[in-house]
Amino acid sequence: MAVVVSDTSPIRALAHLDLLPVLDALFGKVLIPPVVVRELFNPPDRFVSLVVADFPFLEVCSPADKGLVDRLGQTLDLGEAEAIALACEVQAEALLIDEDAGRGVARRMGLLPLGTVGLLLRAKERGLCGDIGPLLDRLRSELRFFISESLFSKAIRLAGENDPTGD
Repeated sequence: MAVVVSDTSPIRALAHLDLLPVLDALFGKVLIPPVVVRELFNPPDRFVSLVVADFPFLEVCSPADKGLVDRLGQTLDLGEAEAIALACEVQAEALLIDEDAGRGVARRMGLLPLGTVGLLLRAKERGLCGDIGPLLDRLRSELRFFISESLFSKAIRLAGENDPTGD
């Protein structure tokens, strides 16, 4: 299976939808840095706490290049910085990350960023979840998860679903 690294957001979103096992089905193992473990365990108020040890397919791995983490941390949050540094070190096939700034840095560093919407599309293609439109709506309404209208419409179209907005 592919080597994949994740930032906090995709794990948190999938957990909220009770779809975290999709990561196991898609990738077998997902590496996460220690800061992501802390962010998942000590979330902001609207999120539930997650204990990474409860999910055997999540493996904690520290990035070795602390200098790179420090440099990335000047413009990104520490979870993103550690995830990107780790993904570079292990030559990850994909980096699970949602935030635009982190995705841009990841691309510039030769990584393939894959966000929650892309994960849900892959899950639907593999028969691991049903329609993604209602799932995306739940993320937006329940978690205030930002999904632009154009991305929402594109995802619905790629999933072969009807776009309720008519786009």
